[in-house]
Amino acid sequence: MAARPEGTPCWVDAMFTDLEEAKSFYGDVLGWTFGEPSSEYGNYTQAYADGKAVAAVVPPMPGQEGVSQWCLYIASPDAAATATKVRDNGGEVLMEPMQVGDFGTMCLARDPSGVVFGVWQAGAHEGFEAPPEQAGAYCWAEVFTREPEKSDTFLPAVFGYSSKQLQDDNVDFRMYDLGEDTVLGRMRMTEEFPPEVPPYVNVYFSVPDCDAAVAKATERGGVLRFGPMNSPFGRFAAISDPQGANFSVIDLTTTEGEMPKSTDV
Repeated sequence: MAARPEGTPCWVDAMFTDLEEAKSFYGDVLGWTFGEPSSEYGNYTQAYADGKAVAAVVPPMPGQEGVSQWCLYIASPDAAATATKVRDNGGEVLMEPMQVGDFGTMCLARDPSGVVFGVWQAGAHEGFEAPPEQAGAYCWAEVFTREPEKSDTFLPAVFGYSSKQLQDDNVDFRMYDLGEDTVLGRMRMTEEFPPEVPPYVNVYFSVPDCDAAVAKATERGGVLRFGPMNSPFGRFAAISDPQGANFSVIDLTTTEGEMPKSTDV
């Protein structure tokens, strides 16, 4: 597998104050197993679906404790050049590009609307190993922001996306494309989101049964935020885990309705 094209989501991880609880929760809900923690890298621990790497969990560094959230990493052939583009387009570099052994180079950034994301320049670690349709695998992500016009200017400028707007009066949703492939979505946060919820990236993981995943998540202390709901893309639901990290689950095989129309922007 070659390193992914620039702008492609390639990895996710999250910090959890209670790492063992997080492993137990996601192991139950998504069927993940976990590798040995890497003490050299702050006990960074990879998660696997059927033996293929799909994500990682890590305890917070001292002083970084707080509400957990998933971080999406976007592929770059040159993390330092991407960091420069982030600054040049009004974003903020939160963590300068840092080489992680021979695995690759990472960087953390924030777009002008407040959305935090990672940049990954692949070395030995090229990112997701499991295909999106595999149970437990990452399959999709959406940028949730109250200031979509800022993200809509910034992200295509940094990563070279073209954009399509969903033709729907009820929702302000945009899709970012690389060539023929739609790689990321952008959703405007409405008043339904409490003001204390910051902009974030919502990551989706594939499950064979959305309702069963929701039942397991709530049984384990998660909170159902939305759904389950059928869509042309699959049956999905949005959940907060017991430590506050938001994510969604989707059964890609249970689809309903026609694909929505969109226009190029």
